[in-house]
Amino acid sequence: MSDQEFDLTVIGTGPGGYVCAIRAAQLGLKVAVVEKRKTHGGTCLNVGCIPSKALLHASELFDEANHGMGALGIKVSPKLDLKQMMKHKTKTISSNVNGVEFLLKKNKITPYHGAGKITSAGVVEVTADDGETTTIKTKNICIATGSDVAQIPGIEIDEKTVVSSTGALDLDTVPENMIIVGAGVIGLELGSVWRRLGSKVTVVEFLDRILPGMDSEVANQFQRILKKQGVDFKLSAKVTDIKKTNGSANVTIEPTQGGEAETLKTDVVLVAIGRTPYTQDLGLEDIGVAKDNRGRVSVNDRFETSVSSIFAIGDVIEGPMLAHKAEEEGVALAEMLAGQAGHVNYGVIPSVVYTYPEVASVGKTEEELKEASVDYKIGKFPFTANGRAKANRQTDGFVKVLADKQTDKVLGVHIVGPMAGEMIGEAAVLMEFSGSAEDLARTCHAHPTLTEAIKEAALASDGRALHM
Repeated sequence: MSDQEFDLTVIGTGPGGYVCAIRAAQLGLKVAVVEKRKTHGGTCLNVGCIPSKALLHASELFDEANHGMGALGIKVSPKLDLKQMMKHKTKTISSNVNGVEFLLKKNKITPYHGAGKITSAGVVEVTADDGETTTIKTKNICIATGSDVAQIPGIEIDEKTVVSSTGALDLDTVPENMIIVGAGVIGLELGSVWRRLGSKVTVVEFLDRILPGMDSEVANQFQRILKKQGVDFKLSAKVTDIKKTNGSANVTIEPTQGGEAETLKTDVVLVAIGRTPYTQDLGLEDIGVAKDNRGRVSVNDRFETSVSSIFAIGDVIEGPMLAHKAEEEGVALAEMLAGQAGHVNYGVIPSVVYTYPEVASVGKTEEELKEASVDYKIGKFPFTANGRAKANRQTDGFVKVLADKQTDKVLGVHIVGPMAGEMIGEAAVLMEFSGSAEDLARTCHAHPTLTEAIKEAALASDGRALHM
């Protein structure tokens, strides 16, 4: 039994959990965290967002050295040192998880390492790896356990030949061939890494398009760019069988609408069909915490579950499975528990695909506006007409601004192009303050910059683009 009683105990120290804990501590609450890993940071910092970005950046530089620098007058012949690239990834992970550990200590948050289980409202039981059990008494509990890899029924992931995102971040050789099952963010990002390092990549997607949920015009343009880079696509197709043989795999693929099956041989299969809420072994069923039909924890507008004083945030509840969404919810919950007015604007949560070029969006897509019968206008501007993009030889893609036809309020911004993930922040700030396309168009942007394309797209929504 712990000799302390806490105001808040957070189970899970991914981006949502550790940020919730830090904000609560800043506001004067006595806080504990429970983490089953030996290091903090959750999937994101240990086996997700952070290591994948380390490999994405390194592989982009390798590809640029191989195929792009010659045109700039830089003659190089790069040689891949995959072992060193993986060391860079590991160092990046260590730096980030150590940073979280420092922040928890700085804010006087008490950590417990082990599997957390809620035995009743106000009580969390933590079982360490050695079997030792500690019971924590706490006024409030926050479930921030994140998500796990979604699996194909009947297909075993061995993290060698058939891998999840975790295994795809840790391959010790570059596979000659790789099949990606799923054309979502994770599959396209990791597929991009290995394609740049030399793999022949084929993406199999059940739907008739890539990036479900993204604006379809942006997704279609992005697919054309990826095909030009050498990525093959099999859309409206499903994987029905994977047979492993001597370090490789035979993958059977069938059209979703019926038709003749084909079998492809590959060295590695990456299963990237999404993620599922991680709620196993938390004791939720025993204490009556309700879930929805997709296994997510049901919460009200204060993130409270069906059991009073037990809350949930992040990937375990409804909404996009994004680290920054979880962080915003963690801050909002902490502020509510401290008597403040925490709030999350779910209409302004950006989404980014960290490939090259990047894809970023915030707000509504055209499809969503049509479905809601909103009268909107469109402004588009291509990077082929942007001076900085031309100088950088980064002219693929465009910016698209969607604004209400009557009020001019910006409803959505979508970018496929260089540094899209950085540029989307400007649109998010504008939309957070209910800004208009005119506001964006009238704001002076430095020249020459890629962000001028956002200004020009806003001007284009009123037929006033200056450089097109």
